Amino acid sequence: MTALFVDEYPAQARLVRAAFLTAFTAFGVGALFGLIQALHRTDVFRFLESETYYTVLTGHGVFLVITFAIFFLVGLYQWAVTVSLERGPVDMRISWTWYGLMSIGTLLVAISILAGFLDDPPMVLGSELSADVLFTFYAPLQAHPLFYAGLATFFIGIWLAGADWFRTWWVWKGNHPDERIPLPTFMVLTTMIMWYLGSIGVVVAIVVFLLPWSLGIIESVNPLLTRTLFWYFGHMVVYFWVLPAYLLWYNVLPKVSGGRLFSDPLARVVFILFVLLSTPVGIHHQYLDPGIAEGFKFIAMTNTMFLLLPSLLTAFTVVASMEHGARQLGGEGTFGWLRALPWRNPAFTGMALAGAVFAFGGFTGIVNAGMNINYLVHNTLWISGHIHTQVGTASALTFMAGTYWLIPQLTGNRLISRRVALVQVVLWFIGIVFMTNSMYRAGLFGVPRRTAEPQYGFEYDVGVGSMAELNAQIALGGILLFISAMLFLGLLLLTVFNTDSEPIVDGTIPPALSGPEDSPRVLDNLRLWTAIALVLVALAYTLPLAAIISQGGLLGPDVNPFPVFIDGLKILQYVLSAIEVVPI
Repeated sequence: MTALFVDEYPAQARLVRAAFLTAFTAFGVGALFGLIQALHRTDVFRFLESETYYTVLTGHGVFLVITFAIFFLVGLYQWAVTVSLERGPVDMRISWTWYGLMSIGTLLVAISILAGFLDDPPMVLGSELSADVLFTFYAPLQAHPLFYAGLATFFIGIWLAGADWFRTWWVWKGNHPDERIPLPTFMVLTTMIMWYLGSIGVVVAIVVFLLPWSLGIIESVNPLLTRTLFWYFGHMVVYFWVLPAYLLWYNVLPKVSGGRLFSDPLARVVFILFVLLSTPVGIHHQYLDPGIAEGFKFIAMTNTMFLLLPSLLTAFTVVASMEHGARQLGGEGTFGWLRALPWRNPAFTGMALAGAVFAFGGFTGIVNAGMNINYLVHNTLWISGHIHTQVGTASALTFMAGTYWLIPQLTGNRLISRRVALVQVVLWFIGIVFMTNSMYRAGLFGVPRRTAEPQYGFEYDVGVGSMAELNAQIALGGILLFISAMLFLGLLLLTVFNTDSEPIVDGTIPPALSGPEDSPRVLDNLRLWTAIALVLVALAYTLPLAAIISQGGLLGPDVNPFPVFIDGLKILQYVLSAIEVVPI
């Protein structure tokens, strides 16, 4: 049996465990906030006032899709670079520095969000400590400066992590000048190239506009400009969350299926396509923004459709890898091999179910990408359903299942109960099916997202079923997901203290059936693909950004920050003064 990761690389194992600990702590808090949302929106049980709901909504988004997803990513990627290059980083002090920066940034953001639960938030830096601005933090919603400073610090940490991995690879390359980049490291490096290209937009929005605005250094911002800069980043970051799941599907899933990866070259092509195509598509999130010309939106729609290609290549490659493994285990027939797969293994079952949900989420993503169909579902609960199938399951369930395979290697302890772990991943799948089925259907009938009071006192004509049935599915799904999350965290905690057992796990990743030698070396030319990606980004965003600035100015009109609370009488007076009453 091969040595465990914790035995071969104890210093790196400590770093990966620290990243996972932070990720899963945020996961627990975010899961609790998700349960509160599900019960509040459906009016099953309300723990807090509707005004405080937006604190929960902000925390749910930030703690899950930023802290949980990205801390898991950096832990997984540190593991992947180490095992594939068979060496640790050049300087572990740099590695702990990026982890520290990310942790400090998370702490600042968490403090600013959680202060929203206080009846009388403290005054810090001359303003009230709060950040009820949701995950997207659109202006003119304004958060406390600590929120923006924390985000900036967090982003700097991720940039430094990528530099750390590139530096490790560069030193390895000096000792192996004629070797191809090992596939896991190739996936890490291309993901980080994508991150560097796409995160520029949101960092500019934060550092140049939103942070100075919150500090009172500038009086106003251009909301359309900062929103566009966010979505320049906003669609890329979806793939930043999903690509760690891809890494596990391409490397670990074939292993636990009993076989090996079908094609290394196809995997490289997929990650290159994400580098090229993931960023020049963000405007498809802004189809209803009147300040962007329809022609630019059409270009974004066209670019988005090309992203179907890497997803289809992944479906083919991963399923082919699973079939190869099943046939090694004795599976026969056109579909009979499916029965031979290791369905009792929670690592396999969790990742397989996550992949199935991801496929369905991809089909719903086509609806989001199309301009004319998007108008039907924009800003409805349909979008929440799509997010929960993609990030909430394709990524989150894969991360949990992958952790069941990784945790024995990182701790030297056996997973406490594979049977309970299997129940946990299946329970998550069932919960997400109930919840997203309801969300998709409710979105088609116009039920809005991002609100504590979705019905506003009137009834929706849902056609089939009823609002009560849809709400019941959301509540049931939320409860099942929360139970599954707590089972997962409990299993991890017990496994960490399960020191009297030896892990039964082989951490080696077998070579692909078709290896890197079967592909042209140009696939490993990272400079070439980065240059092409820069050109595509410039073509997609130079004219739209120039048009936005020419129309609204760099700092925009004098827009007052929100939240602003106005009583009903003032609203009525404002409306009456703004319209002309024409007698009939």
